Amino acid sequence: MPKYIYEYQDWTRFVWDDKVISAIFGEVRLLQGKIIGQMTLLGFSAKREATLTALTLEVVKSSEIEGELLNYEQVRSSIAQRLGINTAGLPTSSRHVEGVVEMMLDATQNHSQPLTEKRLFGWHAALFPTGYSGLYPIEVAQYRTGEMQIISGAMGKEKVHYQAIKPELVKPEMDKFLQWLNHENELDLILKAAIAHFWFIIIHPFDDGNGRMARAITDLLLARAENSGERFYSMSSQILIERKQYYEVLQQVQYSKGDITKWLHWFLNCLKNALVNTESTTQKIIYKVEFWKTYEQVSINERQRLMLNKLLDGLEGKLKTSKWARITNTSTDTALRDIKDLIEKGILQQTAEKGRNANYELVTFKA
Repeated sequence: MPKYIYEYQDWTRFVWDDKVISAIFGEVRLLQGKIIGQMTLLGFSAKREATLTALTLEVVKSSEIEGELLNYEQVRSSIAQRLGINTAGLPTSSRHVEGVVEMMLDATQNHSQPLTEKRLFGWHAALFPTGYSGLYPIEVAQYRTGEMQIISGAMGKEKVHYQAIKPELVKPEMDKFLQWLNHENELDLILKAAIAHFWFIIIHPFDDGNGRMARAITDLLLARAENSGERFYSMSSQILIERKQYYEVLQQVQYSKGDITKWLHWFLNCLKNALVNTESTTQKIIYKVEFWKTYEQVSINERQRLMLNKLLDGLEGKLKTSKWARITNTSTDTALRDIKDLIEKGILQQTAEKGRNANYELVTFKA
């Protein structure tokens, strides 16, 4: 059985091949600058909307990587409220959603603050407000005191994917990690984000939530790299898309003797893809902001505002009167009145289908 990376002496003296990562690193820095430049040209509303969308995706997708599905609207509502954005028509969020949002906003909005043991314990407590992970009680707001294995497979046929550092070594290893994270100033912050993510995952210091916390640390360092709490892309959304490779690379590099070139190359490629995907999202956000600017003098009720935002965000499936009634929790008569009112105002139009099959869509306008 090969040795784990942490079983080698001075295992955190990571090395990598600059020639292998230099091209992709340059592309990432170029894209990052381009997107920040585009956002700088946007108005206040568009930037705020972009940040709200990116942070919502980051929270939802980071949890989805772990197999946990959070309600998108609840997450959006919680973040909007904390950023001082109008939340009319959005649902109230659960205690659990509030906790995940607290962690992510603390990481990104307070990115310049040191990352301490106390702060990490606060994040962990926010992630697990009941002291349970699913049906099982866990150690909350403290480092784990038990062994940690990552396994898969049916009972009796389990396959061990990773055996983490022994519990008695977690605190000294975390002390070393936090000292490095807060005081190492020579390394480019994007590379630092990649290394921090890997290092934290290898220690696996908590009973549960290690993946989400590693991604929050990544977001904190990426926010430092941009010197801004405004987030315009979601790294976790891209990790979710590339989840298979994410785990494969982690598994390969956990057996290295300290060379993390393969991990850095994957991380930078993933970040590049996240930035590329953001360009199309940005166009949607600009369109949405321009839409509301165009109709800001038009009288629109809260049900209509909610449904128009859903359409602008890419509502799945066709919009029928019954769907409008269900989402806005109202009668089909009220839904039809809302729809007809928006048709008269030139905002909605009926598609080719007639009668009971009638569908509605936004009237296209030039942003």
